Order: sequence, then structure tokens, then C-alpha cells
Amino acid sequence: MMEYNTFRNHLAMKEYGRHIQKMIEYLLTIEDKEIRQRNAYAVIELMGFLNPHLKNVEDFRHKLWDHLFLISDFKLDVESPYPIPTRETLKGKPKPLPYPKRYPRHSHLGKNMELVIHKALKEDNPEKRQGFANAVAYYMKLAYSNWHKETVHDDAIQSELSAITGGQLTFTNTPFVRTPRPNDGRDRDRGGYGNDYRNKRNNPKYGGGHQQRGGGGGGGRNDRNDRNDRNGGGGKFKKKRY
Repeated sequence: MMEYNTFRNHLAMKEYGRHIQKMIEYLLTIEDKEIRQRNAYAVIELMGFLNPHLKNVEDFRHKLWDHLFLISDFKLDVESPYPIPTRETLKGKPKPLPYPKRYPRHSHLGKNMELVIHKALKEDNPEKRQGFANAVAYYMKLAYSNWHKETVHDDAIQSELSAITGGQLTFTNTPFVRTPRPNDGRDRDRGGYGNDYRNKRNNPKYGGGHQQRGGGGGGGRNDRNDRNDRNGGGGKFKKKRY
């Protein structure tokens, strides 16, 4: 008699199929603990063969053992090399993650820059402290140039750094940040690739040059008229003589 799916029990994990579930159900009927343990290892190996993509997952054998107990409805009594999961741990909800709430005092510099400044103030080595100050000044000037078109003077950077740190940090080197000039785009358009192509097309040196229409200059149409006149008429073809 054919067995339909409507008469079968619920399939716990579809990725392993009906045969693996029947093997695990058979494990529940084995009374000898040693034989049941040996067959459980065999089922684990078969589950690994059916799902080779789990081999790239970290602790994939741990995951296979958890799936074994899940398919058996946590009724299988075998020894596992990993902690045996329970129904409560499976259906339990994780605790909400405590998301960090950061409110930077200087929002234009960001929270990470404040952490660097606090670390620089706690530094006892004068060379490292000066290196921190120079790095902070460079980043401040870089952030200013990203948000403003005009350049900022070093005195303005020093005054802001002194206001933030209470005059405890001063930078020694001049932070150089290249700022784009407002005429760069127009210079590129004025002498760019498109104009260079048009110049070459109009230049006779590169085989270019437009034919002039009408009066001035010689063109292809005037050359054809000259050939027709030499051939003895204004017609297109020369008359044959018999």
C-alpha cells in the first residue's frame, strides 16, 4: 500500500529529508545504549555528506549534533561531544543588544575624534602627545576642507583645538591639505578632451578641415566642375566619338 505524505508525521528539517528523520526515529527504538551511540555517529556522518555546505561553517559538527537532537524532538538519549540543547534554549528569545548612545559635543568632528583627543590628553610621552596633536590638527583641516570651498588658516585650527582641549594641545607642523580650486572644472572643460577632438578635426595637419560652401575656397564640387570643363562639356560623362 502506498504511503502518502498526508499520513506521515511532520518533517522537522526539510533539508535532511524523510530518510534521515526515519533513521533518527529508529535510533529512539534501540534499547542498547552502545549500539544507539554508534548508530548516532553514523547518522551524523551521513548528515554531513548530505549538506557539504556546512563544512565551510564554523563548528559545523556542533551544528549537526544540534540538528540531530532537534529532529528527534529532544528525546534522543546519546552522549554528545557538545552541550546538548534543550527545547527552552531553542525557543528562548535573545536579550536585546545595548546599542551605544553617543552624543558628541563637536558633531562636525565626530565621536571618534573626541576619543582620540581624550587619549592624547592622557598620554605622558611628549613625543606621542605631539604626534597626536599633529594628527588631530590635520584631520580638523581635512574635515573643514571637505565641507567648505575656501581654505582655512592654521590659526583658526589652533584656536579651535585650544578651545576643545583647554589649551593643552598645540600642533607644531603645518597640516597641508590640498583643496580643489573653483576654476579646475572650467579649465578642464575649456581644454578638455572634447575640444581637443574638435581641434584635431578642424586642423588640416590631422586630415581634417571642412569644405567651404559657396564663394570662397576650393572644394570638392569645384574640382568636379573643372574636370567636366576639361572633358569638353558640363555634362557628367564625356561623349564618345565613333
